[in-house]
Amino acid sequence: MIPLLDLKAQYASLKPEIDAAVLKVLASAQYVLGDEVEQFEREFAEYCGVRHAIAVNSGTSALHLTLLSLGCGPGDEVVTVPFTFVATVSAICYTGARPVFVDVEQSTLTMDPERLEAAITPRTKAIVPVHIYGQMANMDAIQAVAARHGLPVVEDACQAHGAEFRGRRAGSFGVAGCFSFYPGKNLGACGEGGIAVTDDDRHAKTLRMLRDWGQEQRYHHVLKGYNYRMDGIQGAILRVKLRHLEAWTEARRAHAARYTALLGGMRHIRLPYADAQRRHVYHIYAIRTGDRDGLQRALLAEGVQTGLHYPIPVHLQPAHADLGYAPGDFPVSEAAAREVLSLPIYPEMAAHQVEQVVRAVEKDAYVA
Repeated sequence: MIPLLDLKAQYASLKPEIDAAVLKVLASAQYVLGDEVEQFEREFAEYCGVRHAIAVNSGTSALHLTLLSLGCGPGDEVVTVPFTFVATVSAICYTGARPVFVDVEQSTLTMDPERLEAAITPRTKAIVPVHIYGQMANMDAIQAVAARHGLPVVEDACQAHGAEFRGRRAGSFGVAGCFSFYPGKNLGACGEGGIAVTDDDRHAKTLRMLRDWGQEQRYHHVLKGYNYRMDGIQGAILRVKLRHLEAWTEARRAHAARYTALLGGMRHIRLPYADAQRRHVYHIYAIRTGDRDGLQRALLAEGVQTGLHYPIPVHLQPAHADLGYAPGDFPVSEAAAREVLSLPIYPEMAAHQVEQVVRAVEKDAYVA
């Protein structure tokens, strides 16, 4: 069986480094925040090309606190896309603001800048493009619209560690960028974790207080805050993994290039589009096909695990029926949700595994 991803293989390759890092934290007893988290914050900020990084307990928390730091609340609207993991929208709802959706581009499945302006109203407080699957949205075009309306942009970069747009890293464009370190991400913790990055001193200070009960100093609660702190053990593990991230990214990109080369002539599937101006880091390699469910069943029978990212767009999820959207409102997102199928991709894959997946797709794509 070829798994969709193999976290055990990654741990095995780093076991001595990770074990030593964990034992160091245990010996220090700095279990919450602490030196390892502070050092990881500095290193990740440098990696993204920004001044500040504020580590929290999940990517959702990073989005939630960033929107709060911008003053989002009841009566406000935040514009984002329906083709994303539900956490993007949940973070908006946590603030009391209302999510407003813009459809995605047919090619990249990221926010369509040409549709953005029509979604902006006097109640709009922020814009949240999602760098889906490891490819950044068109930040130049999105920020141009935002600037015309005086609106901040928050990058949902939870799938885009190390992705670039015109040579600049994800997280360095908006007022802040938010990342997830869920275990399956390109940079994943051994548990939950997240981070917000920013060049803005004021937002950085606010985020640090909000994640730690609103404290400016111990027992001096300036804001109504949250217990969103990162564990020391996760900070230490992420420091180890960050040193390997670029090598892992190039391995992912090589696997993706091989998939694209070998599958390029197939009529029944559409391959992921990689814009020449963007460094795609392939958190997910998602093909599209008319009979996605049939192909998924056929590949599993051939010993190939696949994934669905994401089969129901957020505006059609029962949990968000109160937003009032209906089928047909966002046709590009809805078509993608019916068609996308994620093939196995992870740094530790061997070349023969990529080729085995390709043979299985070639054999079974007729079902589409």
